[in-house]
Amino acid sequence: MTLDGTRSYVLRAPGAPGRVVVDPGPDLAPHLTALADAGPVDLVLVTHRHADHTGGLALFRELTGAPSRGVSAEFCAPGGGAADGSGAGPLVDGEVLEVAGLRIEVLATPGHTADSACFVVSVPGDPASGTVVLTGDTVLGRGTTVLAEPDGSLRDYLASLDRLSSLDLPDPVPGLPGHGPVLPDLRAAVHAYREHRTERLDQVRSALTALGVTLPDDEGPLPDAVLDAVTGAVYSDVDASVLPAARSSVRAQLEYLRGRP
Repeated sequence: MTLDGTRSYVLRAPGAPGRVVVDPGPDLAPHLTALADAGPVDLVLVTHRHADHTGGLALFRELTGAPSRGVSAEFCAPGGGAADGSGAGPLVDGEVLEVAGLRIEVLATPGHTADSACFVVSVPGDPASGTVVLTGDTVLGRGTTVLAEPDGSLRDYLASLDRLSSLDLPDPVPGLPGHGPVLPDLRAAVHAYREHRTERLDQVRSALTALGVTLPDDEGPLPDAVLDAVTGAVYSDVDASVLPAARSSVRAQLEYLRGRP
């Protein structure tokens, strides 16, 4: 589920004394201590709620005294007088943080989870430093992301992909994912993701037809039998260990076909 592990990022402009840490990761003391030892931390940012990204947040705040922020208030806490942009309130779509010599624009990108966000990072006044986009689990370094229960949404996810593909940024712009290798061309990866989701939807439609299943048009939950049958038909070639994730994505796809958020 985490490929080769969860990425934590330590960011700062050249010469800046403080740092921004994105996704401190799970509650693993050696890892968190190594992050804290990298230097003063002005701000901790969270891409989304999953424990492999946030499980170590409380301990990391204790180690560094840094404030933390995410889209969800659950991950927001004040620090000890950090730099501008490090207030304790939830992140807001379109907000621009200026911290550790960086410009960090917040993009709300729900879909994987309702609180998912990406960060567009650049160094003001230094175009040679380039721009990168931290994508959390919205776009992975390889493979595709799960639409996680209970708040994953295919409708939201497709809108988030479209938003990433239309960013007014240099081409290509690298993507720094929460799992897997750096993406040298984020737009190309997003395009491939969009095509994959369209193909999966076609497969789900075909499975429903082959199984003779008509989706219920009421507001009730999807029957487990329908979820299991479609998951088995569409994801027959995946390892059993990831079938729960596949089932979660199938649920989101079926809800999309029902016209629900």
